[in-house]
Amino acid sequence: MSAAYLDTSVLLAIAFGEPQGRALRRAVDRFDHLLAGDLLVAEALSAALRERVPVSALRDCLQAVSIVLPDRSLEPEMREALGQGVLRGADLWHVACAAFVAGADRGTLAFLTRDGGQRRVARRLGFPTP
Repeated sequence: MSAAYLDTSVLLAIAFGEPQGRALRRAVDRFDHLLAGDLLVAEALSAALRERVPVSALRDCLQAVSIVLPDRSLEPEMREALGQGVLRGADLWHVACAAFVAGADRGTLAFLTRDGGQRRVARRLGFPTP
């Protein structure tokens, strides 16, 4: 089974029909299991309201993602990620959440994002970043 942690930037590009959306959809479809932190839901709903996109347009995309709810602070993963590069708060949380999920098996969980900083840090932490 192949799995990927999905950053909000990828989900929104697909859901909003952005120019790269089709290519990203094909990339996402290669994975059997999609994971994301609950932050993805907040960011997606906020973006839908801002862009005047009906929330119902996000329903299928959001239902395809298994939401990760860490049972502890992600501070250790955040500190590790920051040792690999500077990230904004939300980007840091996504990378840390993926690190929490993957544990020591980071090579088995792809990290999908359109953000260069996130991709760079995730790659340095051992995630495949197709």
